[in-house]
Amino acid sequence: MEILGVLVSLLGLMYFAYRGINVLVLAPVMALLACSFHADAPLLASYTQVFMPALGGYLLQYFPVFLLGSIFGKLMSDSGAAAVIGRFVASRLGAERGVLAVIVACAVLTYGGVSLFVVAFSVYPIAVELFRAGEIPKRLIPASIALGSFTFTMSGLPGTPAIQNAIPMPFFGTTAFAAPGLGMIGAIVMFGAGYLWLDGRARRMQRRGEGYGEPLDGPGTAAGTGEASGAPSAAAFAKAVTPLAMVLVINLVLSRWVLPALDHGYLAEARFGATSPAAVLGLWSLIAAIFGAILLHLLLYRNQLRHPVGSINEGTFGSMLPVFNTASEVGYGATIAALSSFARIRDSLLGLAPEYPLISEAVSINILAGITGSASGGLSIALDALAESYLQLAELAGISPELLHRVATMASGGFDTLPHNGAVITLLAICRLDHRRSYPDIAAVAVAGPFAATCLVVLLGSMFGSF
Repeated sequence: MEILGVLVSLLGLMYFAYRGINVLVLAPVMALLACSFHADAPLLASYTQVFMPALGGYLLQYFPVFLLGSIFGKLMSDSGAAAVIGRFVASRLGAERGVLAVIVACAVLTYGGVSLFVVAFSVYPIAVELFRAGEIPKRLIPASIALGSFTFTMSGLPGTPAIQNAIPMPFFGTTAFAAPGLGMIGAIVMFGAGYLWLDGRARRMQRRGEGYGEPLDGPGTAAGTGEASGAPSAAAFAKAVTPLAMVLVINLVLSRWVLPALDHGYLAEARFGATSPAAVLGLWSLIAAIFGAILLHLLLYRNQLRHPVGSINEGTFGSMLPVFNTASEVGYGATIAALSSFARIRDSLLGLAPEYPLISEAVSINILAGITGSASGGLSIALDALAESYLQLAELAGISPELLHRVATMASGGFDTLPHNGAVITLLAICRLDHRRSYPDIAAVAVAGPFAATCLVVLLGSMFGSF
């Protein structure tokens, strides 16, 4: 009965999230539902002493990444830099390659640290114009944005500032550039398989006579600017991507050379959490990199940003819901993990392939990310409960923490994109489409493709180790 309660709770979380109920309300309710099946889990104590501390702990650790990322994305949007990048890429590739242009534009923005929600709003008007001009069915726009925004740039490309790439760092003592070769291979597989799928789908639909299909859509505009779309100059494009490049450069320099060379003995003191440098240096590098990019962007676009304080304030408020949603899911996971029945579930996940920790890690994170409908939430839940066990198993098997990091990050980006995923629901709303018309293609590029790439990375990592 206890495990049944957990399963009912998980299914309820998936179902009601799909129905649009706010996870800030849903997560604690479903957590307490699971507790009600356990005689040793009093409801109020489980909420105030387990759920809320886990939620607060996540906020303490990762709020700066969400906050700075949201501010940076808002500045990119309000200054017109995001629109410049999108229009430049589109002008070079052409309307007949609208799918590729949208994927590349999204990839450039998200790899530079812009929130996928900001990217979706910024690129959608450009996608409308390109798809209409190329007579590409509109229902492929969500999948094109999804492929460029939350697949290979989120979990595969080394150094990506995505939160999913930051979460494993304190658990494994790694940096955002863990296992770069394997990450690059996985990214190529995700991009290649996804693009071939969408390009093939577009061609087949066009041969059947299906065109854009939404004649009532308004004309495309440069996202966030209200200006007619045009081809920006190379200088304007270089200016727009410079802050994005700085995120990667600063992150790499700080995490690889500057911070490790400093004396961090003070971290052993109780007032600093009695922690180790390995647990925090990766996160520090990422925070400093995004902050530096914000300062550079403010300097470069001081004449284009009419109300920079307003943009910063809106970006700050825009970070609240995503970080609290994810933290609430972490609180849910911590509550489930504290139940007596979870030990049996955990042992079952580890027991799937105890002699192959990479396989066990990939399967466990995929399952938990799918259940919660969140890559970051599922990843945090899995690592909170199982990271220590994975490290012990990996040490016995001669597997490096860098490889554990890359597999964990990539596994979080597979089954998370099920229909109840918040990003999927938001993306479909932005594009004015529904699950019936567009979700099958989203699933192909953002579920099947990343899962296949993760399997390949697990295989290569098992054979050749981390590289």
